[in-house]
Amino acid sequence: MSKHSALNRFGRSANPAFTRGFENYSETLPVSERMTLDGAVNKTGILLALCFSGAAIGWNIPALMFPAMIVGLILALVTIFRSKEKAGSTAPLYALSQGIFLGGVTLVYENMFDGIAIQAIGLTFGILASLLVCYKSGLIKPTENFKLMVAAGVGGIFVLYMVSFVMSFFGSGISLLSPTNGSLMSIGLSLGIVCVASCCLVLDFDFIEEGAEQGLPKYMEWYGAFSLMVTLIWLYLEILRLLSKIRSR
Repeated sequence: MSKHSALNRFGRSANPAFTRGFENYSETLPVSERMTLDGAVNKTGILLALCFSGAAIGWNIPALMFPAMIVGLILALVTIFRSKEKAGSTAPLYALSQGIFLGGVTLVYENMFDGIAIQAIGLTFGILASLLVCYKSGLIKPTENFKLMVAAGVGGIFVLYMVSFVMSFFGSGISLLSPTNGSLMSIGLSLGIVCVASCCLVLDFDFIEEGAEQGLPKYMEWYGAFSLMVTLIWLYLEILRLLSKIRSR
């Protein structure tokens, strides 16, 4: 694959974290300084461990939920748009802060619907494992049309989120996004969002694998792991919302 072709692949992703970070790399890097698949997997494991540790803190101290959410958002924006080379420092802090946020959010849902937390965790990692198997076996192939379809879906969802956010300042919002709206249309919308988020995982797998094959710089292991965490956190939150709607019926 030519360098130009590789850059085109790396520049077209539904995950916003992957729209930057794969633009510049050197094919002359020493082997020890190149990204590897094992390295990205190991760093993903570290971020997951930090996220779970943060979740335990957020579960026990839910007051930290919103400050942690703001810190996580800032760290994500800095990592994506400013300091991808520093992902080894920002990604662990992001995982920890988002874990605290997720712990607090999960406690809120658990207080409303007993047992929803373990269901959401199980479904999230079940989807992750299933899609990884399908990707590695070739059952799901991230073709260009697949990527464009997922990118369009993510764009539409982002617009929906932003409209709901703006409407919230006027004392309203999009009712279909409410976690207590158990209508079939609302459940269908959440199911569609979960499907799009799941498809983003496939693209994440593909970009990490391609990045390792192309010999991107070593710091991209952290950046790739961070990007995968962004999708996993989004998927988990949407699964929580979907389950709460189903339980509200």
